[in-house]
Amino acid sequence: MTPQHSPPPHEPNPSPAPRNAPPAGHQAEEQAESRTPPGHGAPTSERTPRRSVFLGRLPLGERTFLADALRTETVGGTLLLAAAVLALLLANTGASGFYESLRDFHLGPEALRLRLSVADWAKDGLLTVFFFVAGIELKRELVAGELRDPRAAALPIVSAACGMAVPAAIYAVAAAAGGGDLRGWAIPMATDIAFALGVLAVLGTGLPSSLRAFLLTLAVVDDLGAIVIIAVFYSAGISLGALAGAVAGLAVFWFLHHKGVRGWYVYVPLAVVVWALMHASGVHATVAGVAMGLMLRCTVRPGEHTSPAAHIEHLVRPLSAGLAVPVFALFAAGVAVSGDALTGVFTKPEPLGVVLGLLAGKTLGVFGGAWAAARFTKAELNRELAWADVLAVATLSGIGFTVSLLISELAFGSGTALADEAKAAVLTGSLLAAVLAGVLLKLRTRKHRALVEAEDRDEDGDGVPDVYEEHDPAFHLRMAALYEAKAAEHRRLAEVAQGHDVTDDGPA
Repeated sequence: MTPQHSPPPHEPNPSPAPRNAPPAGHQAEEQAESRTPPGHGAPTSERTPRRSVFLGRLPLGERTFLADALRTETVGGTLLLAAAVLALLLANTGASGFYESLRDFHLGPEALRLRLSVADWAKDGLLTVFFFVAGIELKRELVAGELRDPRAAALPIVSAACGMAVPAAIYAVAAAAGGGDLRGWAIPMATDIAFALGVLAVLGTGLPSSLRAFLLTLAVVDDLGAIVIIAVFYSAGISLGALAGAVAGLAVFWFLHHKGVRGWYVYVPLAVVVWALMHASGVHATVAGVAMGLMLRCTVRPGEHTSPAAHIEHLVRPLSAGLAVPVFALFAAGVAVSGDALTGVFTKPEPLGVVLGLLAGKTLGVFGGAWAAARFTKAELNRELAWADVLAVATLSGIGFTVSLLISELAFGSGTALADEAKAAVLTGSLLAAVLAGVLLKLRTRKHRALVEAEDRDEDGDGVPDVYEEHDPAFHLRMAALYEAKAAEHRRLAEVAQGHDVTDDGPA
């Protein structure tokens, strides 16, 4: 987990570059985007007041990164769905006894306060990998992604903030009105990007890259909010000595990384020590993963093909999406489902607040935040999309799973009846949000399909989608040559066909 090359002395600070940025030969295509029509995210003319376009076409490098990241997340989301279904089957069949004994089996050194149940190892240990990747994603968004430009970042940040505040408020109102426990106010706040993309994969619904990027940015900001909430509101009994040791370990991690020290055998043991100290401090151990992810360098230095953060994320993301999150779901989503339990989801104040927060709160918060930000700023919606698309994505953001299940246990205690009821509510609310989002997206399937096909079309076969080469003279010359070759071939075939007609219809 180190950079590939040590920085030379007195090296100037390079400008941030996204992972998988196109080579220099493709810079003309990205520069050409500044002259694209208004429906694609650019000003109409220099004399027209400059207006940013909400959900406009992504730069080519950002689109490439997004495709790679979401491909892994989609596979991980499918595994996550499978793990959740398996957990429900194990908890509600004759295998429930075996499932519970495995989930509650304890192992680990007691002297280090690490004798934890298998479920706790998945929650506190494996989820640290998930939050490590979330930290890298957040750092990348701040350095080279949507959050780098304050004007571009304002709209998704406002949407995400409203998408966290409104569900929390709805839960608080529902819980207070019914005399319920207010500690679960943060449960419906987070969006699970892997689960959401897994639902998209199951439904077979394709989204344009700009909508997927908006969903990913929402999830990144949600993760940041969840990290802060977990650290501030769900950490108790702080041990200052252990916390100081964890901070010292993080400082060593940062120093070694930025000095160019290489070798996984240095960083993996150090990361384990930092994690153990953070766990012993009383601060939730996953915060250590986020902190280390944020410390990785996201810029590319001379002689490097990719940044250390991008390289490490490429290696760790499959481990997070394919192992850490599904295993956590396997032990966290196994709640007993009965008629009384399902009735309680809609009658008891705490689970009802979770369901309403996910289904109504996330939808109203994200959509309302996006609309208000666009209404009161110079942003305008991409003319190729409609506010119905934003509404569908807002509904899709109501799929809360990994972080929502985690906060359920942190708020009400692992294994308690209230925690299980909250988990059942998370599953119910996420399912309802997925169904509603699927209906809304299906209504726009034909339009989405046309947009995705236009984004992917590469008639000249140079590996760059044609929409990114509309202002490149070389592209039009290549296309002219292709059409001329096709025209010549059709003329030849016409002459051949004409010759056959003469032969068949002429005198014997």
